[in-house]
Amino acid sequence: MVYGQYGGINMRIIVGLGNPGSTYIATRHNIGFDTITRISDEYDIPLDFKKHKALCGKGIIKGEKVLLVQPQTFMNLSGECVRELIDYYKITPNDLIIIYDDISLEVGQLRIRPMGSAGGHNGIKNIIANLGTQEFPRIKIGVGEKPKEWELKDYVLGRFLKEEEPIIRETLDRASKACTVLIKEGIDAAMNEFNRKLQNK
Repeated sequence: MVYGQYGGINMRIIVGLGNPGSTYIATRHNIGFDTITRISDEYDIPLDFKKHKALCGKGIIKGEKVLLVQPQTFMNLSGECVRELIDYYKITPNDLIIIYDDISLEVGQLRIRPMGSAGGHNGIKNIIANLGTQEFPRIKIGVGEKPKEWELKDYVLGRFLKEEEPIIRETLDRASKACTVLIKEGIDAAMNEFNRKLQNK
């Protein structure tokens, strides 16, 4: 598998989508940010510099060079950050891994795909518009279907229910592991391992 070059070293860029600021911490829409934080903690990759309209951290995962990214543009302009990353590091969209929330999946369900439409997600819609392609790997994390009486914005900018919190903690671990498998073994191996429907415990 050939990745983008940075300083003569192959690299993958892992982007977790979300909104910056304390108002949005631990909301459903920020599950991408939370996954980046989990990967940062697990692999001791500090998010210690701001560049490309993002909070970033460089490090190594299982021998592979990675850049962890939390865009600071707000969700609907995420593509501006991703476009800058693509241009600066001279990578292809296939070198990306985009992590984000999906209301069509039950809480905790992962869905890994090599490409696809935005599916109504404004952050992904903006990335597609800025890159001119839908062909980039992504990890979708289920945050549950919106209740009928809720407005979509209120739901995704709300926090998980208390009974969902243990599921989300375990999901962040699985999403981090899914990134590792995707990087080391390829997207087919990651899909085979992590796209299986969750078993009710």
